[in-house]
Amino acid sequence: MRAVLMAGGSGTRLRPLTCDIPKPMVPILNRPISEHIVHLLKHHGINEIIATLYYLPDVMREYFRDGSDFGVKMTYAVEEDKPLGTAGCVKGIEALLTETFVVISGDSLTNLNLTEALAFHRARGSKATLVLTRVPDPMEFGVVITDDQGRITRFLEKPSTSEVFSDTVNTGTYILEPEVLKYLPEDTEVDFSKDLFPKLLAANEPMYGYVASDYWCDVGSLETYREAQYDALWGKLSLEMPYNQLEENVWVGEHTQIDPSASLEGPLLIGNNCRIGARARLGPGTILGDNVFIGEDADLKRPIIWNGAIIGEEANLRACTIARGARVGKRAQILEGAVIGSLTTISEEASISPEVRIWPCKKIEIGAHITMNVIWGTSAPRNLFAQRGVSGLANIELTPEFAVKLGAAFGATLKPGSQVQVSRDQRSMSRMISRSLVSGLMSVGVNVQNLEATAIPIARYVAPILEVDGGIHVRVHPEQNDQLLIEFFDSQGINLSKSREKKIESAYFKEDYRRARMDEIGQITYPSRALEFYEVGFVAHLDTAALRTSPGRVVIDYAYGVSGAVLPTLLGKMSFDAVVLNAALTPNAPPTGKQRDGLITQLGNVVEALQANFGVQIFANGERFILVDEAGFVIRDESLTALLAELVLAENPRSVIVIPAEVSSVIEQIAHRHDARVIRTKSNPTALMEAAAATSNVVLAGSAQIGFIFPQLHPGFDAMFAVARLIEMLAIQKRSLSQARQELPPIHHRHQTIHCPWSAKGALMRQLVESHSHDHLELLDGVKIHFMNGSWVLILPDAGEPLVHIYSNGISRDWVDRMARKYREIVQEFAREK
Repeated sequence: MRAVLMAGGSGTRLRPLTCDIPKPMVPILNRPISEHIVHLLKHHGINEIIATLYYLPDVMREYFRDGSDFGVKMTYAVEEDKPLGTAGCVKGIEALLTETFVVISGDSLTNLNLTEALAFHRARGSKATLVLTRVPDPMEFGVVITDDQGRITRFLEKPSTSEVFSDTVNTGTYILEPEVLKYLPEDTEVDFSKDLFPKLLAANEPMYGYVASDYWCDVGSLETYREAQYDALWGKLSLEMPYNQLEENVWVGEHTQIDPSASLEGPLLIGNNCRIGARARLGPGTILGDNVFIGEDADLKRPIIWNGAIIGEEANLRACTIARGARVGKRAQILEGAVIGSLTTISEEASISPEVRIWPCKKIEIGAHITMNVIWGTSAPRNLFAQRGVSGLANIELTPEFAVKLGAAFGATLKPGSQVQVSRDQRSMSRMISRSLVSGLMSVGVNVQNLEATAIPIARYVAPILEVDGGIHVRVHPEQNDQLLIEFFDSQGINLSKSREKKIESAYFKEDYRRARMDEIGQITYPSRALEFYEVGFVAHLDTAALRTSPGRVVIDYAYGVSGAVLPTLLGKMSFDAVVLNAALTPNAPPTGKQRDGLITQLGNVVEALQANFGVQIFANGERFILVDEAGFVIRDESLTALLAELVLAENPRSVIVIPAEVSSVIEQIAHRHDARVIRTKSNPTALMEAAAATSNVVLAGSAQIGFIFPQLHPGFDAMFAVARLIEMLAIQKRSLSQARQELPPIHHRHQTIHCPWSAKGALMRQLVESHSHDHLELLDGVKIHFMNGSWVLILPDAGEPLVHIYSNGISRDWVDRMARKYREIVQEFAREK
């Protein structure tokens, strides 16, 4: 007799366990579900099995092969092009089914008495017999009603609550006569319950239901998967247990070593070739696969651990599932219902909250506390904040539920009743996330002043005017338009210090935030005069007469950003002639990369056609810009930083300029011309803002790569004010942009980015320090190595990515290129060794 084993399921509801194996190959007591079904069929005299496969078919074929190792004959039918449904795939092998046959699901755990079911089928003269069982909650299954003789009179597939008319359900096991397959079309996706059985009922074919009292469990979810494991371990059904019984209810495989001081309390199962460390505690319900290592003092209660997993010392596992080859570090904690995908690493002292699912091949960092599923990317960070705020993939890593918790964590670091302003760019995704942040803030009793779509320079400027205790701004990341960036700032509009960021992280990961009572929920208001306040300060810090009398015109490309709704109005009020490009607001992602380069080419063409003084493109939500001079020459990066330094210091000699560590030394040469002083800071926005605010006589801070600060207006980056100041300075100094550019000292500076694993960064920095004379080193940020004539090389680890930045600065292009090659090779060789 033959049986058809339905084994094509992908097991979507069992993700992440079924990411790399089909659902019928998921283990129960260290053997695939389908192997238990094969043993059941063999036990009832069914020795020829045809397995229908679709999802990852090779996994099952390589495991069972021809079936001889299991005492049966196995053949396979693979749905190559498309899924054909439960009945369609059986129709495809109709030629092999010439007598009564059994169809059985490969992803249900059961000990059905098939011998009795077959006898029932034959005694009734049935064309199709459905094996049924009774369950407390039938809504996930096909409900069936039979008459006194067992003939089926009605059934309904997966009813709603109001449609439930019985607790007798379809188990997915059928006994069929070959002639019923004539009711099915060929090469079409059809289902037994939805297509074949209604036709048989309508044709009055004899169709019966055999109600079984045996154990049956549809392993359709992670919860029922665990239940099936525990049911089997506690003996609710009889499964073949190919292990020796060490003591009552304790089964142990061959070549397993258990330290004498380890504590074992059954029922539990330990596979072959396992190692159980000293003082480890394995409680009832623990199931270990083959080749599992359990470290000293580990505490396990009801975990299900698949083959090849490694559990570190003092790890704490509670009713979780650990898939193949996963590693759990020392003192890590994985709580009830959590699922760790195959080949994933949970680092030391990390904590996985109940019901959290980690997809395969992820790495959870040391000490991380994970409260949400980790699906995309390769790691879950210990830190929320990178070099500049919190960033991540839009609606994948930065989701509404994440933002609610983040808003609550920020609010928890403030006093109840505090005021926080929230602003964003005009993108739809930013609107969604900002609303979630607002909800989180209000839930902990913090009041919100919602500025809605506002350029970030305006948001920073009005923070002290609105007397808020802090602010949040949401925008598309200036460098990666598939990511969002959430920035936090203090009452003065300056990015939060690292210590305050750590407090937010601590509240987030520990979920340590208060819940306001209903009468304490925060209020939300919508300030209407933010732009008016900014306009007053903007105009007050400019020589409006110089702007009004400035000859010529400027072309401004707003790159579809929020600043396009602001700056044209401000310049128009000062009667300045500006030609505007791409000022329309759009909810789409801002242009980046080649798109922005295309807009710059367009800008250069318009500048030349109109014979304008210069062109400027503003981007990054009003923080950064690129210039095009009257000849169409693009001025960006180091040249732009040097140009702005020259113009500002020419107007303000003997003043101070603040720049990040990686900027070219040409700034020192320009400062020397004007008897000015240069202060270098760490390469991050917060350091620049703090230095600009705390140091007297600062007239300019920043760089082209980060943005420029004019502290007399506010301590944030502001491209809109920078453009107005540029027009003003060129008019007062009677210089053209190309003249100012040509008067700059030659710049020989190069930046390159090299991949370097996180684990290698610290050792790389140590090696660089140890391999160079301390007299030539500067450790302000990264490792800067000084050479003759003011030349240097800076090796700077990236704060948010597994990258290292190499900056080379010298007196000639050849020297810069030579040093760039040398240190690139040093970093690459070091990364390979690690």
